Amino acid sequence: MASAEVVLGFLEQVEPWRLRSSQFPSKVGGKPAWLSQKGLPSQSALECEICRVPMVFLLQVYAPISGQERSFHRILFVFCCKTPECYILNDNRCMKVFRSQLPRSNEFYPYEPPPEDEPPSDLEDQTMLPISGAKLCWVCGCPGNKACSRCHAVTYCVKHHQAIHWKQSHKRECGNPDISIVATSPLLFPEFELVTEPEENGEEEEEEEQGKDSEVQPGDEDSNQKSVASSSLADTLAETDLEEMAMHETEENKVFQRFKKKIASEPHQVIRYCRGGVPLWVSAQHVPSDQDIPQCTCGAKRTFEFQVMPQLLNDLSVDSTGASIDWGTLVVYTCSASCNHDNQYCQEFIWKQDFGPDQHKKTKDK
Repeated sequence: MASAEVVLGFLEQVEPWRLRSSQFPSKVGGKPAWLSQKGLPSQSALECEICRVPMVFLLQVYAPISGQERSFHRILFVFCCKTPECYILNDNRCMKVFRSQLPRSNEFYPYEPPPEDEPPSDLEDQTMLPISGAKLCWVCGCPGNKACSRCHAVTYCVKHHQAIHWKQSHKRECGNPDISIVATSPLLFPEFELVTEPEENGEEEEEEEQGKDSEVQPGDEDSNQKSVASSSLADTLAETDLEEMAMHETEENKVFQRFKKKIASEPHQVIRYCRGGVPLWVSAQHVPSDQDIPQCTCGAKRTFEFQVMPQLLNDLSVDSTGASIDWGTLVVYTCSASCNHDNQYCQEFIWKQDFGPDQHKKTKDK
């Protein structure tokens, strides 16, 4: 993916084998297709910081950095909590993102690109990484070494996930070697491939819009006079308070309208990728300052890499009449140097911005 342009991500259904780790996929839902088989995030690192329940894999983006050998293969993994009550307004503690990268010559994958055709066998033990032998939870695909005490054939990260599998199918399958353990957990999101295409540039339109914003529009003087005249109707508020409220409402509407206009030509986009670029905000509120984005542990500054759009929620089967997981946009910031951690997964930073009260879910519901 090029850093000089915005690349849009869309969902597509493909054969399951194309979403294996060996294919270096970008994907949404299902289990994570881990890149490095060593140094996976710990169970505690994958817990929601609000409810302390293990998070579920949301998506991964394959994003190698051209010309940087240590990042020849590079994937960003996003996890989220499935507890609706943890989705507090503009609170990112229910989300986490991790980075994994490998040079072209590594101990896990061939030097040459993966074949275009399906590999000879489509059967893969999803409870263990094939080379490193690291054990994975059958339910969520994250590290887990708690084995079923009866068959010892499947492992889990927590007892809760073991209970989910037992009720779903393992009660009748346990100890039966003829029943395949490769199946889909009800805890996971629906699985899709993320396919990408460059966004058609609308720079001229943006410049024109900016010009309009700076121009004095016909009738502005009349509007200002009416505003001054009507200020006496709100004598309980200071004039400066009224001005601040009006400016806030105008700015909030301007940001949201720009968001809607920008995505109008491609309304099904679920990812916007532009390493080193600028996010597309859904609200004028809760926009991070430089101080809000922590530096990487190596000391390098973190910069914007990609954002998850609210349209993705339509495809995750999470909407309900009651509470459900929700966001305006999820913005991922990563180490500008893409530092090396010796095959260890490195936690990056994610910023959750929700819609303003007047715009809540308007875009997602379209």
